[in-house]
Formats: sequence, structure tokens, C-alpha cells
Amino acid sequence: MIFKRFSPLAGTSRRARLLAVTSGLVTAVALAAPSAVAAPAPEAKATASQLADASSAVLEADVAGTAWYTDAKTGKIVVTVDSTVSKAELAEVKSALAGSKADLTVNRTAGKFTPLIAGGEAITTGGSRCSLGFNVTVGGVAHALTAGHCTNISSSWSIGTRTGTSFPTNDYGIIRHSNPSAADGRVYLYNGTYRDITGAANASVGQSVQRSGSTTGLRGGSVTGLNATVNYGSSGIVYGMIQTNVCAEPGDSGGALFSGNTALGLTSGGSGNCSVGGTTFYQPVTEALSVYGATII
Repeated sequence: MIFKRFSPLAGTSRRARLLAVTSGLVTAVALAAPSAVAAPAPEAKATASQLADASSAVLEADVAGTAWYTDAKTGKIVVTVDSTVSKAELAEVKSALAGSKADLTVNRTAGKFTPLIAGGEAITTGGSRCSLGFNVTVGGVAHALTAGHCTNISSSWSIGTRTGTSFPTNDYGIIRHSNPSAADGRVYLYNGTYRDITGAANASVGQSVQRSGSTTGLRGGSVTGLNATVNYGSSGIVYGMIQTNVCAEPGDSGGALFSGNTALGLTSGGSGNCSVGGTTFYQPVTEALSVYGATII
């Protein structure tokens, strides 16, 4: 499997045993009771510092096609690898974590991790297509949020002019609407109806979510991880991503990730497709809103 940004469309035990020996008196004769082995004491979970060290170790291994996140509740680091990661490269990742206190879980996913270029409705520039995420206001002026790997392509878009972009490291960008009256606070559901978005929040693991994008329309699934780091190879590394099992394809980039009436994220990239499924990653929308001083319309 291959981790990818969704690219433009052209023209994340060892156990101590305690031995307890008891004794008792039987008719005035001291007899040693049989040795009893207590239940194994649970191993202490990795600390926040140890999990951070584990994450840094995977980052330093620098294997393209890997994504990972840590789970403080379980003390685990969960590494997902795409189809481009060889056995030798996976061995490098495992070797980097050989001395780690964090428990390692490795998952494979089909396809290649790439950024996905192609809210939810199409926005275009030149021969490339992406998806609009959420319409927002900045100082009372209408703008649109989308993926940074999209806005990196050009300053001029079908809906207006880019006023900010951040990729890699992050994956968000903002475009000022040339026609403010067209900025709709809803997300298109690709069935003739829309979902009103009334606010934004951070995602949570296990949360049911939906994604709207101009290539594959409306798709659903759940959040599988938070604060994921994704190595897109030559395209760069992004941090702090939301990881899900929702499918997506090129052209869906920048599209809206939401739950109910709440905005959660902007489609960044992933692997697989909507025929076989896949793993996808999203820029948390709260970060983009904070950086640009924006508010959901």
C-alpha cells in the first residue's frame, strides 16, 4: 500500500512475577504451604515522554509511505504503512523502536499515500482540481478553506485569490472569494441536499464522520487515530493529522470532514480508493481557523 497526498487531477510484554509463599500450623507441626504464583502484574504503560520519543524515532527512520500516531490510553504507537513500504523498510521502522517502551502495532493499507487534489464542491486552477472545505469569514470578508497542497499550486483559483497557504508540515490554505454572495455555510452532500455547518471542533477516536469531495461525493466512516504524522515522501511530511477509514481519491483534497453540523477537518491525503477502501488523513480545521482568525459562516 502507498501513502499519498491526493494529487492534483490534470486537464497514522515483559512482566514481573511475584512468588508468594504461605505457611500454616497443622497439629502443632509447622508445614510450609505450597508455593503460589500470583497473577502477573500488568506492565506499566509508556509515559507521554516515552511515546514522544517513539514518535521521534519513527520520524528519524524517514521511511516514505508511513503514518503513525501514539495512544496515551494504551501506551501504543500505531504505525500504518502503504504498499510501497518494503519488508526491509518496515524492519528499519521496527529497529528504530527496538528500545522503546511503547507497544508497537503495525497496519498495512492498500495503495500509496499521496496528497489528494481534486464544502466538497470543485475548485480549479489551470489543469488542477481540488475541493472546497468550508466557507469562512475573516474580518467580515468571505473566504474558503481548503488543503495547503492545493493552494501551493497557484494563487489564482476559480472562486478567488489565495491569501494564505501552509504545506508541508501543515496542510491548509485559504482563498478570498471574488463573489462573497456565493459563499455558502453549508456542505454539499451530493444527493441534491446540503448540511448546515454551525461550528467547528476537534475530532475524537471512534467518532462517526462524513467527508464531501468533488471526485467521490459523500462518504462515511470513523476516526481511527489523532495527531498522526504522515510521510508523503518527496511531497513532504505533515503532522497532527486526523486518521480515518473513510475512502477518498484524487480531486477530493481540501474537502470537508464533518460530523453532524460540526466541521472537523480538511482532506489531506491517503491510500486506496472508494472501490477497495483505504486510509485517509485530514488537517484539523480548528488549527486553520485559529491561524487565519476565521469563523465558519
